[in-house]
Amino acid sequence: MINVGIREQPLIGAGGGLTLAGMRPLMHTFASFLVERPFEQVKLKLGHQGVGGVLVSAGASYDWPAGGFTHMAPGDVTLLDTLDGCTVHVPGHPDEAETLLRHAVAGDDRVYLQLSLQANKRAQPVTGAGFLTVREGPSGVVVAVGPMLDDGLAATEGLDVTVLYAATVRPFGDKALRAAVRGGTANVVIVEPYLAGTSTAAANVALTAVPHRCSASAWADASCGGTDTWTSTWPPTAWTRGRSVPASTLPWTGLA
Repeated sequence: MINVGIREQPLIGAGGGLTLAGMRPLMHTFASFLVERPFEQVKLKLGHQGVGGVLVSAGASYDWPAGGFTHMAPGDVTLLDTLDGCTVHVPGHPDEAETLLRHAVAGDDRVYLQLSLQANKRAQPVTGAGFLTVREGPSGVVVAVGPMLDDGLAATEGLDVTVLYAATVRPFGDKALRAAVRGGTANVVIVEPYLAGTSTAAANVALTAVPHRCSASAWADASCGGTDTWTSTWPPTAWTRGRSVPASTLPWTGLA
């Protein structure tokens, strides 16, 4: 273990150097200090040099609102989308986190493992690739990312929609999404525990050959520094921010 202190840029630089020396480094700190603050070093020391490494966050994008916006990372996955070949895992349960970490360490690519303080009640059989179909229905598709699954299932209870679970969001689960809309209504909602709309472009690319409508929701509204509820209509025509709730409260009220 190498403790670089509160020096986020050297953390990434040291990781890139260790990779060049033939090792497989795990770089670990708060999400905001792991991706957003040292992003130039992620871009240069890992991306430009074409080397791998495993970025493991301590908390997810909005897990510590009491720390203020400096300790939030709503744009972490969006930033990594600007680099080629980044794998992004967002486990929704501690057991999934262990599986995905072991998967990441065994590889040689660039991996971001976003760990959250929030968790679903049960682990899913994740493999490190693709989406899992948790519920099937012809009226639309909800893609629930990581710790959003329990909320997504509860919110769509009684609705005839498909619910896909994404613990790995990059590469995006193109095949599963296309299969889910085949023969049904191509109304898609993606609910993610970071910046709303992060995966909308990836979903649109996956459904290029299919007339579709894609809406996005997120765990929280970073501008207010806390966790918000979200409401919508189905089919998804618009999303509106609801009342503020405590950070310990499950944040997405779902589809009405």
